Amino acid sequence: MLNDKSVLITGGTGSFGKKFTEVVLSQYKPHRLIIFSRDELKQFEMSQQFHEDQHPSIRYFIGDVRDRDRLYRALDGVDIVVHAAALKQVPTAEYNPFETIKTNILGAANVIDAAIDRNVKRVVALSTDKAANPINLYGASKLCSDKLFVAGNSYAGGRPTRFSVVRYGNVVGSRGSVIPFFLNIRETGRLPITDERMTRFWITLEQGVGFVLKCLERMEGGEIFVPKIPSMRIVDLAKGIAPDCRLEIVGIRPGEKLHEVMVPEDDARNTLEYDDYFAILPPYHEWDSNAYKDRLGGRPCPDGFKYSSDTNTWWLTADELQQIIGQRI
Repeated sequence: MLNDKSVLITGGTGSFGKKFTEVVLSQYKPHRLIIFSRDELKQFEMSQQFHEDQHPSIRYFIGDVRDRDRLYRALDGVDIVVHAAALKQVPTAEYNPFETIKTNILGAANVIDAAIDRNVKRVVALSTDKAANPINLYGASKLCSDKLFVAGNSYAGGRPTRFSVVRYGNVVGSRGSVIPFFLNIRETGRLPITDERMTRFWITLEQGVGFVLKCLERMEGGEIFVPKIPSMRIVDLAKGIAPDCRLEIVGIRPGEKLHEVMVPEDDARNTLEYDDYFAILPPYHEWDSNAYKDRLGGRPCPDGFKYSSDTNTWWLTADELQQIIGQRI
């Protein structure tokens, strides 16, 4: 699918961007793979791993999704966009709300406008479980972004550009997440736990990249794709990383949930279930759910269904977590 295509990833120097680049360069032969991000140091460091001499298709573009003109230049001749740029730290978003809105919402609008006007064929935007029934600004900004990308299919009018969203849970080992935090402080002999009842969805970077690539193939436009992934209790996560550490309950933080939801009950009415994923269909679109079901299969979710980390039927064990993290344990 990506062979001989021009592909651009926003936020390309992040954890997802690096893994996406690694997978694409090893499994496909793109005409161009454009790493679009705003940090020249991170681009320099990434270019040491993926140098233009060994990978002649790669390009490094300095730019910010807030900069509409730069996006228009960067998307010239691009076929596929993966939108991964975001401000994603919950406390940072709460303390810098206007900056979060500029990147996560206005930046999304800029990507949509530039993609339509440059005749990009397909755009997949990365979302988060925190966008479902959000209680913090980061989640609310990503929900707004999701709505913009879904509506972008109608906004495109007669243009060929199609937009979809991929929503998944916590990424094992991503920068700024709980696993690297626990690994860094386990030598202290104690790990802070906000609430022993807390559960989360978990996915690896490899699984996330693979799911995005599959969604690029299957998308019609307007779907929010949700993978079926395991849940894990935070206390089991801590025991898997540092079984000898003492767990200290510190209380739930502002903007934090006990459990995360990826398909809320109200959205489940417009959701189709497949063997390994869900597809939340847009309530407003030129095609209806029955027509979509006839084309791509799937079965409607039952009344009252929700996909939540605490009622999930698939659970990750401490031993499985240790296998995933591997040498870092």
